[in-house]
Amino acid sequence: MTRPPLPDIASLWRDTVQPAPLSQPLTGTCQADVAIVGGGYTGLSTARALAARGVDVVVLEANRLGWGASGRNGGVVSGKFRLGFAEMARRWDIGTARRMHDIGIEAIENVGALLEEFGIDADYRPSGSLRCAHRPEALEALRAECGWLRDTLGDDAVSILDAGQMAEETGSRDFCGGMLNRHGGVIHPLKFHRGLAQGLRERGIRIHDESPVTGIERRAEGGVHLHLPAGRVQARQVVLATNAYSSLTLASASVERRVVPFRSAMVATQPLTGTAGEALLAHGRSYTETRRMMRWFRKSGDRLLYGGRGAFGKSDSPTAFAALERAMLKQFPQLEGIKVTHRWSGLVAMTMDSLPHLGRLDDRMVYAMGYNGTGVALASYIGEHVADQVLGRTPDAGLLGQLPLPTVPLYPIREIGVRLVAGWYQFLDAVGK
Repeated sequence: MTRPPLPDIASLWRDTVQPAPLSQPLTGTCQADVAIVGGGYTGLSTARALAARGVDVVVLEANRLGWGASGRNGGVVSGKFRLGFAEMARRWDIGTARRMHDIGIEAIENVGALLEEFGIDADYRPSGSLRCAHRPEALEALRAECGWLRDTLGDDAVSILDAGQMAEETGSRDFCGGMLNRHGGVIHPLKFHRGLAQGLRERGIRIHDESPVTGIERRAEGGVHLHLPAGRVQARQVVLATNAYSSLTLASASVERRVVPFRSAMVATQPLTGTAGEALLAHGRSYTETRRMMRWFRKSGDRLLYGGRGAFGKSDSPTAFAALERAMLKQFPQLEGIKVTHRWSGLVAMTMDSLPHLGRLDDRMVYAMGYNGTGVALASYIGEHVADQVLGRTPDAGLLGQLPLPTVPLYPIREIGVRLVAGWYQFLDAVGK
């Protein structure tokens, strides 16, 4: 297996941001109260929260900053969870559902607060999101969800749109209705991530990229030693913030089998100004389908991005991108003849219970991961709660901090399982079930 640091990944985000700062690999030996393994949103938000409480931290990123999900996701700012709030109320209680709903809103608001705190221009548009019903049964489910949110949780930011409103919103007549949620929006994820990293470095927080942790050694006298190719870190505690990329090194082997990496691919068109596609998605929201194998789309500037999640294998494949482009053209025939300029993918960390998690592995190791595709807001917010966990306090993080992160059964054959499930979902979508 190829070990990090790995080459940068080409994407629209990489091509529309200032050149990356020079790498700062760790060399020699250093000491810290807490070493954070992973320099994505989770690692950076945790470093910010701990440093604000007087804790000396060091962040260790295996590749270039922004190489992973934080730098190549779809840039959707959402506070939703794969497990619906009504289902949370059914399984636990209404108080739990309300707290989780509040966490989602807090996470969204935190994005805006971070942009203001660090003076980051990341093209953020708090334009909300729209779930697009592909068949009447899906619309009825959205209608029931919308009514429950309004009546039970008092959330008046959600509403139902009919087919005509959907056509006006999207430019496509594929949808029989949808649910508008005015919470959240869209962002340039790599600008957001780089702004956070730069702001934290300016505060004196040590952030080292191209610094893979190859092993973590528990010391009999207390604390841990983290081994790197050119150095070593001595710390009292470790935070594992490796998410879907927990298999990159042996350092995160203790959490690797607790998430299922799903490959999410996306394409971006040429600028649409002056073309038949210019009027598409005119309100600038993020849009997702209700199909099991969800596809999503949004605008970035005057380009249209179109993405999908599924069993695309360990690396990009022309076949997968071709399938996405066919689906995009079917949904938006106005794009016929429009050039696709960017194709890229990345891994999403799915969990067995459809929830993100933070917790403690033992007296010296804490983890936070498993955002199930909504990590921009949740991962950049979770650091405050991870800091509480590190400092021995009880995080007020609802289910995120209460439930153990389950191990994936039959992990060695997970890729076969992912392909089987994805294939079955694609079949059900195809036959309209």
